[in-house]
Amino acid sequence: MDGDATKARILEGAGDLFARQGFAETTGKAIAEQAGVDLASINYHFGSRSGLYQAVLAEAHRRVVSLADLSLLAERDLAPSDRLLALLQGIVGSVTSAEGWHVRVLARELGSPSSHLQALFTDEIAPKLSHVLDIISAITGLPKEDPAVLRCLLRVGAPCLMLLIGSNLPGPLQIIAGMPQHALIRHLHAFAMAGLLDVAKQRTLPN
Repeated sequence: MDGDATKARILEGAGDLFARQGFAETTGKAIAEQAGVDLASINYHFGSRSGLYQAVLAEAHRRVVSLADLSLLAERDLAPSDRLLALLQGIVGSVTSAEGWHVRVLARELGSPSSHLQALFTDEIAPKLSHVLDIISAITGLPKEDPAVLRCLLRVGAPCLMLLIGSNLPGPLQIIAGMPQHALIRHLHAFAMAGLLDVAKQRTLPN
């Protein structure tokens, strides 16, 4: 139990520092001081500062959307459109939350990608995409393997990505991120549904 508590404390301390300073500017010594541990504890629990950063990125992404939540959503008796709405509610709620370091960490990494982004995609993002593609497939009526379904990720994911990055930057996107959640969710849902239904319609039109 003490080991789990120490690991969690390191993760939280590192997340806060990476969010404020970035990976390159955050030393192992600073993380150890923030977490109240020695450097050996960081290496013991995470292997290295790079290993710790990858763990922070993975935890940050889980706080935006977790595989467990997506699995539960897939089991709920909801219409495909309502599944998409529930997905967007979770993402927008997490991204626009004033609490935690997870959004700032992801915004930094996505705004200036490092070599660690591939590990984040492989370990966290890729397993979750299958659930999102299931929702898109159900809405459009197209097979999940259809290339058009993959392209439809742009309709669902791109606005969320812009919201995440923009929430960390001054300007219009930050203003949008500060708008009432219900208005943002309704807008993103309508935007995505219009595009997905248009794709479905185009596939049914004669050549």
